Amino acid sequence: IQPADQHRRLPVLRQEIGHSRTPLAPMFIYSYSATRPQAWADLMRATRRAGPKTPPQQREMSKSMFDTLPEDRRDTARSAISAAFGAEPTGVHPITNGASGALIYRIELAGNPYLLRLENMERPDNDIGRGYACMGTAAEAGIAPPLRYADAEEGVAIMDFLEAQSIFTYPTGREELARDLGVLIARLQDTPTFPAVEKDYPSIVGELLEGLSGSGRFAPGLLDPHREGYARLVDVYGWDRDNTVSSHNDLNPGNIIFDGRRLWLIDWEIAFRNDPMIDLGNLSNYVAQTPELRDALLGAWLGREPDRATRARLVLARQFARLAYACLMLSFSAQPGGPDEDLTAPSLGEFHRMMRQGEVTLGAPDGLYRYGKVFLNEFLTNLSAPDYLDAVAM
Repeated sequence: IQPADQHRRLPVLRQEIGHSRTPLAPMFIYSYSATRPQAWADLMRATRRAGPKTPPQQREMSKSMFDTLPEDRRDTARSAISAAFGAEPTGVHPITNGASGALIYRIELAGNPYLLRLENMERPDNDIGRGYACMGTAAEAGIAPPLRYADAEEGVAIMDFLEAQSIFTYPTGREELARDLGVLIARLQDTPTFPAVEKDYPSIVGELLEGLSGSGRFAPGLLDPHREGYARLVDVYGWDRDNTVSSHNDLNPGNIIFDGRRLWLIDWEIAFRNDPMIDLGNLSNYVAQTPELRDALLGAWLGREPDRATRARLVLARQFARLAYACLMLSFSAQPGGPDEDLTAPSLGEFHRMMRQGEVTLGAPDGLYRYGKVFLNEFLTNLSAPDYLDAVAM
Protein backbone atom coordinates (compact mmCIF):
# COMPACT_ATOMS: atom_id res chain seq x y z
CA ILE A 1 0.00 0.00 0.00
CA GLN A 2 1.51 3.32 -1.03
CA PRO A 3 1.91 6.08 1.58
CA ALA A 4 -0.76 8.21 -0.07
CA ASP A 5 -3.24 5.33 0.21
CA GLN A 6 -2.38 4.68 3.85
CA HIS A 7 -3.64 8.08 4.96
CA ARG A 8 -6.64 8.14 2.65
CA ARG A 9 -7.89 4.65 3.49
CA LEU A 10 -7.10 4.57 7.18
CA PRO A 11 -7.24 7.58 9.47
CA VAL A 12 -5.98 5.69 12.53
CA LEU A 13 -2.20 5.59 12.74
CA ARG A 14 -2.01 3.87 16.09
CA GLN A 15 -4.68 2.02 18.10
CA GLU A 16 -4.53 0.28 21.42
CA ILE A 17 -6.62 -2.87 21.68
CA GLY A 18 -8.92 -3.79 24.59
CA HIS A 19 -7.80 -3.91 28.20
CA SER A 20 -4.32 -5.15 27.32
CA ARG A 21 -3.43 -1.72 25.83
CA THR A 22 -1.12 -3.47 23.37
CA PRO A 23 0.01 -1.11 20.56
CA LEU A 24 -0.48 -2.38 17.04
CA ALA A 25 2.24 -1.62 14.52
CA PRO A 26 1.05 0.97 11.97
CA MET A 27 1.91 -1.26 9.00
CA PHE A 28 -0.31 -4.01 10.41
CA ILE A 29 -3.14 -1.50 10.71
CA TYR A 30 -2.61 -0.30 7.15
CA SER A 31 -2.62 -3.77 5.59
CA TYR A 32 -5.34 -5.27 7.78
CA SER A 33 -7.77 -2.38 7.39
CA ALA A 34 -7.26 -2.17 3.63
CA THR A 35 -7.61 -5.88 2.87
CA ARG A 36 -10.28 -6.74 5.47
CA PRO A 37 -12.30 -3.54 5.92
CA GLN A 38 -15.35 -5.18 7.50
CA ALA A 39 -13.26 -7.20 9.94
CA TRP A 40 -11.34 -4.05 10.86
CA ALA A 41 -14.57 -2.12 11.44
CA ASP A 42 -15.85 -4.94 13.70
CA LEU A 43 -12.55 -4.92 15.60
CA MET A 44 -12.71 -1.17 16.16
CA ARG A 45 -16.29 -1.38 17.45
CA ALA A 46 -15.29 -4.21 19.80
CA THR A 47 -12.33 -2.20 21.01
CA ARG A 48 -14.49 0.78 21.84
CA ARG A 49 -16.93 -1.45 23.76
CA ALA A 50 -14.14 -3.26 25.64
CA GLY A 51 -12.12 -0.18 26.49
CA PRO A 52 -12.06 1.29 29.98
CA LYS A 53 -14.92 3.61 30.86
CA THR A 54 -14.27 7.23 31.72
CA PRO A 55 -15.52 8.18 35.19
CA PRO A 56 -18.33 10.82 35.16
CA GLN A 57 -16.16 13.41 36.94
CA GLN A 58 -13.39 13.01 34.34
CA ARG A 59 -15.94 13.21 31.51
CA GLU A 60 -17.19 16.56 32.85
CA MET A 61 -13.64 17.88 33.17
CA SER A 62 -12.86 16.74 29.62
CA LYS A 63 -16.03 18.38 28.35
CA SER A 64 -15.02 21.74 29.84
CA MET A 65 -11.51 21.43 28.38
CA PHE A 66 -12.94 21.07 24.88
CA ASP A 67 -14.85 24.34 25.29
CA THR A 68 -11.84 26.14 23.81
CA LEU A 69 -12.53 24.39 20.47
CA PRO A 70 -15.20 25.56 18.01
CA GLU A 71 -18.41 23.71 18.79
CA ASP A 72 -18.61 22.09 15.35
CA ARG A 73 -15.10 20.60 15.75
CA ARG A 74 -15.31 19.22 19.29
CA ASP A 75 -16.67 15.80 18.38
CA THR A 76 -14.01 15.43 15.69
CA ALA A 77 -11.28 16.22 18.20
CA ARG A 78 -12.70 13.88 20.85
CA SER A 79 -13.01 11.02 18.37
CA ALA A 80 -9.46 11.52 17.11
CA ILE A 81 -7.97 11.57 20.62
CA SER A 82 -9.97 8.52 21.64
CA ALA A 83 -8.92 6.58 18.54
CA ALA A 84 -5.26 7.51 18.97
CA PHE A 85 -4.91 6.95 22.71
CA GLY A 86 -8.05 5.29 24.07
CA ALA A 87 -8.09 7.88 26.85
CA GLU A 88 -9.27 11.39 27.66
CA PRO A 89 -6.78 14.27 27.69
CA THR A 90 -5.83 15.98 30.91
CA GLY A 91 -5.29 19.32 29.19
CA VAL A 92 -6.29 21.12 25.98
CA HIS A 93 -4.60 24.47 25.27
CA PRO A 94 -4.91 26.60 22.11
CA ILE A 95 -1.59 27.61 20.59
CA THR A 96 -2.07 29.66 17.45
CA ASN A 97 -3.75 29.81 14.08
CA GLY A 98 -1.64 29.40 10.97
CA ALA A 99 -2.06 31.41 7.79
CA SER A 100 -4.14 28.53 6.47
CA GLY A 101 -6.70 28.99 9.23
CA ALA A 102 -5.87 25.64 10.87
CA LEU A 103 -6.57 25.47 14.62
CA ILE A 104 -3.62 24.24 16.68
CA TYR A 105 -3.82 22.90 20.26
CA ARG A 106 -1.45 21.35 22.74
CA ILE A 107 -3.03 18.38 24.49
CA GLU A 108 -1.69 16.35 27.39
CA LEU A 109 -2.22 12.65 28.01
CA ALA A 110 -0.49 10.64 30.72
CA GLY A 111 1.97 13.47 31.23
CA ASN A 112 2.99 13.59 27.56
CA PRO A 113 2.33 16.57 25.25
CA TYR A 114 0.87 16.17 21.76
CA LEU A 115 -0.22 18.60 19.07
CA LEU A 116 -3.80 18.52 17.80
CA ARG A 117 -4.37 20.12 14.41
CA LEU A 118 -7.84 20.90 13.04
CA GLU A 119 -7.89 22.01 9.41
CA ASN A 120 -9.89 24.82 7.88
CA MET A 121 -12.49 22.75 6.02
CA GLU A 122 -13.92 25.79 4.20
CA ARG A 123 -10.81 26.64 2.19
CA PRO A 124 -11.58 25.64 -1.41
CA ASP A 125 -7.89 25.37 -2.33
CA ASN A 126 -6.93 23.23 0.65
CA ASP A 127 -6.20 19.69 -0.57
CA ILE A 128 -6.05 18.07 2.86
CA GLY A 129 -5.70 14.57 1.45
CA ARG A 130 -2.55 15.44 -0.47
CA GLY A 131 -1.09 17.39 2.44
CA TYR A 132 -1.71 14.55 4.89
CA ALA A 133 -0.24 12.00 2.48
CA CYS A 134 2.93 14.10 2.23
CA MET A 135 3.03 14.64 5.99
CA GLY A 136 2.66 10.90 6.56
CA THR A 137 5.50 10.07 4.20
CA ALA A 138 7.72 12.66 5.89
CA ALA A 139 6.81 11.38 9.36
CA GLU A 140 7.66 7.81 8.39
CA ALA A 141 11.06 9.04 7.21
CA GLY A 142 11.67 10.87 10.50
CA ILE A 143 11.53 14.28 8.82
CA ALA A 144 8.17 15.43 10.23
CA PRO A 145 7.21 14.87 13.89
CA PRO A 146 5.81 11.39 14.60
CA LEU A 147 2.12 11.09 13.72
CA ARG A 148 -0.33 9.51 16.16
CA TYR A 149 -3.49 10.00 14.11
CA ALA A 150 -4.49 11.53 10.78
CA ASP A 151 -7.90 11.70 9.10
CA ALA A 152 -7.96 13.81 5.95
CA GLU A 153 -11.73 13.53 5.50
CA GLU A 154 -12.35 15.01 8.94
CA GLY A 155 -9.35 17.34 8.71
CA VAL A 156 -7.70 16.33 11.97
CA ALA A 157 -4.22 15.16 12.89
CA ILE A 158 -2.38 14.43 16.13
CA MET A 159 1.39 14.35 16.36
CA ASP A 160 4.11 14.58 18.98
CA PHE A 161 4.47 18.07 20.44
CA LEU A 162 8.01 19.42 20.14
CA GLU A 163 9.30 22.33 22.20
CA ALA A 164 10.80 24.61 19.56
CA GLN A 165 13.91 26.73 19.86
CA SER A 166 14.88 29.43 17.37
CA ILE A 167 16.91 28.01 14.50
CA PHE A 168 18.91 31.23 14.54
CA THR A 169 20.38 30.24 17.91
CA TYR A 170 21.58 26.93 16.49
CA PRO A 171 24.29 25.81 18.92
CA THR A 172 26.86 24.91 16.25
CA GLY A 173 26.37 28.09 14.22
CA ARG A 174 24.82 29.23 10.94
CA GLU A 175 27.10 27.22 8.67
CA GLU A 176 26.29 23.96 10.45
CA LEU A 177 22.58 24.88 10.34
CA ALA A 178 22.83 25.27 6.58
CA ARG A 179 24.57 21.90 6.29
CA ASP A 180 22.06 20.09 8.49
CA LEU A 181 19.17 21.56 6.50
CA GLY A 182 20.84 20.48 3.27
CA VAL A 183 21.06 16.91 4.59
CA LEU A 184 17.42 17.06 5.70
CA ILE A 185 16.30 18.18 2.23
CA ALA A 186 18.32 15.36 0.65
CA ARG A 187 16.54 12.88 2.94
CA LEU A 188 13.17 14.36 2.01
CA GLN A 189 13.93 14.04 -1.68
CA ASP A 190 14.85 10.37 -1.17
CA THR A 191 11.35 9.51 0.12
CA PRO A 192 8.68 7.98 -2.14
CA THR A 193 7.75 10.86 -4.43
CA PHE A 194 4.89 13.05 -3.20
CA PRO A 195 1.65 13.32 -5.20
CA ALA A 196 1.62 15.76 -8.12
CA VAL A 197 -0.65 18.74 -8.56
CA GLU A 198 -2.48 19.66 -11.74
CA LYS A 199 -0.16 22.52 -12.72
CA ASP A 200 3.59 22.85 -12.47
CA TYR A 201 5.24 25.31 -10.10
CA PRO A 202 6.06 28.03 -12.68
CA SER A 203 2.43 28.05 -13.83
CA ILE A 204 1.18 28.35 -10.23
CA VAL A 205 3.52 31.25 -9.44
CA GLY A 206 2.67 32.91 -12.76
CA GLU A 207 -1.05 32.75 -11.99
CA LEU A 208 -0.44 34.21 -8.53
CA LEU A 209 1.49 37.09 -10.10
CA GLU A 210 -1.20 37.75 -12.69
CA GLY A 211 -3.86 37.68 -9.99
CA LEU A 212 -1.91 40.16 -7.88
CA SER A 213 -1.27 42.42 -10.88
CA GLY A 214 -4.97 42.58 -11.69
CA SER A 215 -6.19 42.84 -8.10
CA GLY A 216 -6.12 46.65 -7.90
CA ARG A 217 -3.72 46.54 -4.94
CA PHE A 218 -1.01 48.24 -7.00
CA ALA A 219 -1.11 51.10 -9.48
CA PRO A 220 -1.52 50.04 -13.13
CA GLY A 221 1.80 48.99 -14.66
CA LEU A 222 3.68 48.95 -11.36
CA LEU A 223 4.22 45.19 -11.50
CA ASP A 224 5.01 45.06 -15.23
CA PRO A 225 8.77 44.72 -14.59
CA HIS A 226 8.04 41.76 -12.32
CA ARG A 227 5.92 40.12 -15.01
CA GLU A 228 8.61 40.63 -17.63
CA GLY A 229 11.32 39.37 -15.31
CA TYR A 230 9.27 36.32 -14.43
CA ALA A 231 8.66 35.43 -18.08
CA ARG A 232 12.42 35.58 -18.66
CA LEU A 233 13.09 33.47 -15.54
CA VAL A 234 10.73 30.72 -16.71
CA ASP A 235 12.33 30.78 -20.15
CA VAL A 236 15.90 30.32 -18.91
CA TYR A 237 15.26 27.92 -16.01
CA GLY A 238 14.47 24.95 -18.24
CA TRP A 239 11.73 23.27 -16.22
CA ASP A 240 11.88 19.47 -16.40
CA ARG A 241 8.53 17.87 -15.53
CA ASP A 242 10.16 14.44 -15.38
CA ASN A 243 12.77 15.48 -12.82
CA THR A 244 10.66 16.09 -9.74
CA VAL A 245 11.06 15.03 -6.11
CA SER A 246 9.18 15.23 -2.82
CA SER A 247 9.10 18.92 -1.97
CA HIS A 248 7.79 20.88 1.01
CA ASN A 249 7.45 24.15 -1.00
CA ASP A 250 7.11 26.40 2.06
CA LEU A 251 10.42 26.16 3.89
CA ASN A 252 10.67 29.26 6.03
CA PRO A 253 11.83 29.48 9.68
CA GLY A 254 8.25 29.12 10.92
CA ASN A 255 8.04 25.66 9.38
CA ILE A 256 11.37 24.41 10.75
CA ILE A 257 11.56 23.17 14.34
CA PHE A 258 14.76 22.79 16.30
CA ASP A 259 13.95 20.83 19.46
CA GLY A 260 17.37 21.29 21.04
CA ARG A 261 18.71 18.08 19.48
CA ARG A 262 17.72 18.00 15.82
CA LEU A 263 15.67 19.68 13.06
CA TRP A 264 12.13 18.79 11.94
CA LEU A 265 9.88 20.11 9.16
CA ILE A 266 6.20 20.89 9.80
CA ASP A 267 3.12 22.23 7.95
CA TRP A 268 2.77 20.23 4.74
CA GLU A 269 -0.30 21.96 3.26
CA ILE A 270 1.33 22.95 -0.03
CA ALA A 271 3.70 19.99 -0.33
CA PHE A 272 3.80 18.21 -3.69
CA ARG A 273 6.38 16.90 -6.13
CA ASN A 274 8.47 19.72 -7.50
CA ASP A 275 11.85 20.67 -8.98
CA PRO A 276 14.69 19.56 -6.65
CA MET A 277 16.04 23.11 -6.30
CA ILE A 278 12.85 24.87 -5.11
CA ASP A 279 13.09 23.90 -1.43
CA LEU A 280 16.76 24.92 -1.46
CA GLY A 281 15.84 28.25 -3.04
CA ASN A 282 13.24 28.89 -0.34
CA LEU A 283 15.65 27.97 2.44
CA SER A 284 18.54 30.01 1.12
CA ASN A 285 16.50 33.22 1.23
CA TYR A 286 16.25 32.79 5.00
CA VAL A 287 19.24 30.81 6.27
CA ALA A 288 21.90 31.09 3.55
CA GLN A 289 22.14 34.69 2.41
CA THR A 290 25.90 34.62 1.82
CA PRO A 291 27.81 32.64 -0.85
CA GLU A 292 29.61 30.68 1.86
CA LEU A 293 26.37 29.58 3.53
CA ARG A 294 24.81 28.71 0.18
CA ASP A 295 27.81 26.52 -0.62
CA ALA A 296 27.41 24.80 2.76
CA LEU A 297 23.72 24.16 2.03
CA LEU A 298 24.35 22.89 -1.50
CA GLY A 299 27.39 20.83 -0.52
CA ALA A 300 25.50 18.97 2.22
CA TRP A 301 22.55 18.39 -0.12
CA LEU A 302 24.77 17.08 -2.91
CA GLY A 303 27.31 15.27 -0.77
CA ARG A 304 30.08 17.08 -2.64
CA GLU A 305 31.31 20.54 -3.58
CA PRO A 306 28.74 22.33 -5.77
CA ASP A 307 29.82 23.25 -9.29
CA ARG A 308 29.17 26.51 -11.10
CA ALA A 309 26.03 25.24 -12.85
CA THR A 310 24.45 24.10 -9.55
CA ARG A 311 25.19 27.46 -7.94
CA ALA A 312 23.62 29.23 -10.93
CA ARG A 313 20.47 27.12 -10.76
CA LEU A 314 20.10 27.97 -7.07
CA VAL A 315 20.29 31.68 -7.95
CA LEU A 316 17.36 31.21 -10.34
CA ALA A 317 15.41 29.09 -7.85
CA ARG A 318 15.76 31.85 -5.24
CA GLN A 319 13.98 34.21 -7.64
CA PHE A 320 11.09 31.76 -7.99
CA ALA A 321 10.85 31.61 -4.20
CA ARG A 322 10.95 35.39 -3.76
CA LEU A 323 8.11 35.97 -6.15
CA ALA A 324 6.03 33.08 -4.83
CA TYR A 325 6.30 34.36 -1.25
CA ALA A 326 5.54 37.92 -2.32
CA CYS A 327 2.32 36.86 -4.03
CA LEU A 328 1.23 34.55 -1.22
CA MET A 329 1.86 37.07 1.55
CA LEU A 330 0.12 39.86 -0.31
CA SER A 331 -2.86 37.63 -1.07
CA PHE A 332 -3.22 36.77 2.65
CA SER A 333 -2.80 40.38 3.82
CA ALA A 334 -5.26 43.20 4.19
CA GLN A 335 -4.76 46.10 1.79
CA PRO A 336 -3.96 49.22 3.83
CA GLY A 337 -5.61 51.68 1.43
CA GLY A 338 -6.03 52.48 -2.25
CA PRO A 339 -3.76 51.21 -5.01
CA ASP A 340 -0.14 51.28 -3.85
CA GLU A 341 2.08 53.39 -6.11
CA ASP A 342 5.37 52.77 -4.32
CA LEU A 343 7.27 49.48 -4.02
CA THR A 344 9.99 50.91 -1.79
CA ALA A 345 10.81 48.43 0.98
CA PRO A 346 13.71 47.40 3.22
CA SER A 347 16.01 44.62 2.11
CA LEU A 348 15.13 41.12 3.28
CA GLY A 349 18.03 41.11 5.73
CA GLU A 350 17.03 44.48 7.17
CA PHE A 351 13.38 43.41 7.50
CA HIS A 352 14.41 40.26 9.36
CA ARG A 353 16.51 42.41 11.71
CA MET A 354 13.46 44.60 12.34
CA MET A 355 11.39 41.51 13.12
CA ARG A 356 13.99 40.17 15.59
CA GLN A 357 14.09 43.53 17.38
CA GLY A 358 10.30 43.80 17.54
CA GLU A 359 10.09 46.82 15.25
CA VAL A 360 7.63 44.96 13.02
CA THR A 361 5.40 41.94 13.61
CA LEU A 362 3.66 39.82 11.02
CA GLY A 363 0.59 39.74 13.25
CA ALA A 364 0.09 43.50 12.81
CA PRO A 365 -2.57 44.53 10.27
CA ASP A 366 0.06 45.60 7.75
CA GLY A 367 2.72 43.04 8.73
CA LEU A 368 2.23 40.52 5.91
CA TYR A 369 1.65 43.32 3.42
CA ARG A 370 4.99 44.92 4.26
CA TYR A 371 6.71 41.51 4.12
CA GLY A 372 5.19 40.82 0.71
CA LYS A 373 6.51 44.14 -0.59
CA VAL A 374 9.97 43.22 0.71
CA PHE A 375 9.92 40.08 -1.45
CA LEU A 376 8.59 42.00 -4.47
CA ASN A 377 11.44 44.44 -4.06
CA GLU A 378 13.98 41.61 -3.60
CA PHE A 379 12.81 39.97 -6.81
CA LEU A 380 13.02 43.19 -8.80
CA THR A 381 16.40 44.21 -7.36
CA ASN A 382 17.96 40.82 -8.07
CA LEU A 383 16.92 40.89 -11.73
CA SER A 384 19.95 43.13 -12.27
CA ALA A 385 22.28 41.53 -9.72
CA PRO A 386 25.57 40.20 -11.15
CA ASP A 387 25.05 36.63 -9.94
CA TYR A 388 21.57 36.55 -11.50
CA LEU A 389 22.81 37.92 -14.81
CA ASP A 390 25.61 35.32 -14.81
CA ALA A 391 23.10 32.55 -14.07
CA VAL A 392 20.83 33.71 -16.90
CA ALA A 393 23.79 33.81 -19.27
CA MET A 394 24.65 30.18 -18.40
